Amino acid sequence: TTDSPVAVETLDDVPEHVLRGLPEDVRLFPSAVDKSRLGVWATKSILKGKKFGPFVGDKKKRSQV
Repeated sequence: TTDSPVAVETLDDVPEHVLRGLPEDVRLFPSAVDKSRLGVWATKSILKGKKFGPFVGDKKKRSQV
């Protein structure tokens, strides 16, 4: 069998409103779990119970993400 190349997700794939809506001290970088995807990283500790939002975009079902 031939393995097809895996498409790597990049910041160019992320809609601008998502990047603008990221909380301060939160960034998108390659995932630690799946190097072909982006992951959400904190640049400093986030206190337990910290709330973020409001978020802008389309609500998705778990099966769609």
